[in-house]
This record gives sequence, C-alpha cells and structure tokens, in this order.
Amino acid sequence: MSGLCELAAIADGGALALEAELEGHAQSVVLVRRGEEVWGYRNRCPHFSVPLDYRPGEFCTYRGQVLMCAHHSAMFRFEDGHCIEGPCEGSRLEAVPVKVVEGRVVLVR
Repeated sequence: MSGLCELAAIADGGALALEAELEGHAQSVVLVRRGEEVWGYRNRCPHFSVPLDYRPGEFCTYRGQVLMCAHHSAMFRFEDGHCIEGPCEGSRLEAVPVKVVEGRVVLVR
C-alpha cells in the first residue's frame, strides 16, 4: 500500500487531485470524499479522455454526491464513478483502488 495523502486534505464532499504511480507511470488521480469514505479515479472523463478539473486541481462537486466534468458537464457518482447525466451517461470513471488507514488515504495494490 502506498500513502497518498491525509484524509483531512480532502474537503468533506469535495475532491483532490494528485499524482500516483499506476502501472509504473505517474498518473493524475482524483480523490473524492464523503465523511470517512474516499474513492479514487483516474482524472480522465470517459467522454473525450480530458481531465475532469476546470483548472488544475480544481473540481466541481455537487452536494457531496457527484463529481462534474468541467468540459462537458457529465456527472459521476462518488461511490462508483457511474455517469448519471451528460454526454457519456451510462459509462463510468476508471477506478483507482484506495482506502483509509489510520487517517491516511492509501493506494491499494
């Protein structure tokens, strides 16, 4: 397991971008948080493979429930990355397995 950040670094109901080594390469990852739960995804919209943030590291989240792609307004549920609205409805974000251990978000390998 590789430590990514402290749980407190992610606003409750918000998102945080960081770089993580996945499959031997540095990749942009977005972590979303609701309470004590955190989910990780590659920072890439399935619609056109563009980053989800509207400025580097700045994301739009709605009511601590969905992450919105800044480019095409697709909305993805925090808990499973499923697109519930927008041009890629029905698709999902590529999950990055993470969990919280003693107040730190870690990458599960």
